[in-house]
Amino acid sequence: MEATTELRTRLRKLLNERIPEGGTEASTNFTDFDLDTLLTESDNLDSAVAKGWTEKAGLLQADIESYSIGSEKYDLTSLKDRLNHALAMAKQYGVAADALKETANYGSYMFSVQPPEVL
Repeated sequence: MEATTELRTRLRKLLNERIPEGGTEASTNFTDFDLDTLLTESDNLDSAVAKGWTEKAGLLQADIESYSIGSEKYDLTSLKDRLNHALAMAKQYGVAADALKETANYGSYMFSVQPPEVL
C-alpha cells in the first residue's frame, strides 16, 4: 500500500506513538521513514498496525517497576504486562488484517446461460 501523510498519522495513533510536545518524530519508537516502511510492506492498515505492535514488543526494555519515596510507594506497569499488551494488540490487528484479506478474495462472476433449443 502507498504511504500517505494521513495513513502515517493514523498508523502513529493506532500504535500509541505520540510525538511529545516540543519533540520530533525521533522522540518516538518509529520515525516517519519507519512508518512509511510498515505501510509500503503491508496490504492494509491493520496489517501495518499488527507489524508495528510486534516491533514495538521487541523494543520494550526493562524499566523500574516500583519505587518508594518516604512512606509513598509507586508501582509502574511491569515489563511482562507491557509485552503482553503489545503482543495482544498485534494479534488483534493481525486477525482484522486476515479478515480483510479473506473478504478481498471474494469476487463476482459473470456468466451467461445458453437456453436449450426447443423443437
